Amino acid sequence: MKSRFRHVALIGKYQGAGAGSSKAALEDIAHFLSDRGCEVALEKDTAQSSGIAHYPALDVATIGTQCDLGLVVGGDGTMLGIGRLLASHGVPLIGINQGRLGFITDIPLDNFRATLTPMLQGEYEEDHRSLMHAKVWRDGHCVFDALAMNDVVVNRGATSGMVELRVEVDGHFVANQRADGLIIATPTGSTAYALSAGGPLLHPSIPGWVLVPIAPHTLSNRPIVLADPVEIAIEIVAGRDASANFDMQSLASLLHGDRITVRRSQHHVRFLHPKGWSYFDTLRKKLHWNEGVA
Repeated sequence: MKSRFRHVALIGKYQGAGAGSSKAALEDIAHFLSDRGCEVALEKDTAQSSGIAHYPALDVATIGTQCDLGLVVGGDGTMLGIGRLLASHGVPLIGINQGRLGFITDIPLDNFRATLTPMLQGEYEEDHRSLMHAKVWRDGHCVFDALAMNDVVVNRGATSGMVELRVEVDGHFVANQRADGLIIATPTGSTAYALSAGGPLLHPSIPGWVLVPIAPHTLSNRPIVLADPVEIAIEIVAGRDASANFDMQSLASLLHGDRITVRRSQHHVRFLHPKGWSYFDTLRKKLHWNEGVA
C-alpha cells in the first residue's frame, strides 16, 4: 500500500563524531520510502555530510513548507535540534534511533521496515511536546533568544564556586539560591539532566515544568513542579563565569544582573509513534526497570 505521506524529508546526524556513518542507513530508508510512493528529500546538511546526491536537498524552512513528514535518523540530540526548527511549521516527526538512549527517537534502526509500514499508512499514535521560549536580558535589552525542548540550564563556571540566583515566578519572589546551577525542564527534559540532578519524571501530557537546583548549598532547596503558563525569571546575583544552556546545544555567557526569562512557546513538536506506543514502555526500557524480575 502507498504511504499517506506524500513528501518525506530525511534528517540525519551531521555534526560531531560519526556524522557520516549513517549513509547506508539513510539510503536504505530512502529506498524503502520511494518504494511506497513517497517523494523523498534530504535535509541539506544531512545530504552534504553523507554524500548522498541523488535526492533533492532542502533547507529546514523549505522542509517546513513542502514536506508532510520528517524522518529523523540519529539520537535524541538530532531530534531536539530539528524539532525546535520545525515546530513552527507543524511538520510531524518520526525518530529512528541510531544513538544511545533514544527517549524520543524510539524506533530501532534494525526494525524500521516492519514498524514504519503501518505508520506510513496512518496507523500511529500522535504525541505533542511543549517547548520553552527563553530570553537573556541585559540592561533592559534582549541579548539572546532561544527555544528549548528539553531544558534551560543556568550553570556556574567550570573553575568557579557556586552561583547565587534570584528566582521569580510570575513576578513573585521565590528564593535566592546558592548552588552549582538551576535547571528548568519540560516533561520531555525530565528524563535528561533534571533526572540526574534528582528531579522527578513528568509525563508528557502534564502541562508543567520542573525547577531543579544543581547541588544546592541549602538542602531544603528541592525540585518543584510548576504549571507551564507561568513565566520564570532567574537573575544572576553572584558568581563568576556563569552561563545559560538551551538543550545543551546553544550557549549564552552571563554577567551579574543578567536575567533569564522562560515562557511556554506558542509552538509544540509533533511526534508520531507506532500504534500501541506507551510512555511507560519507554521508561521501563530506557531506565532498565524490572531488570532481574522473572
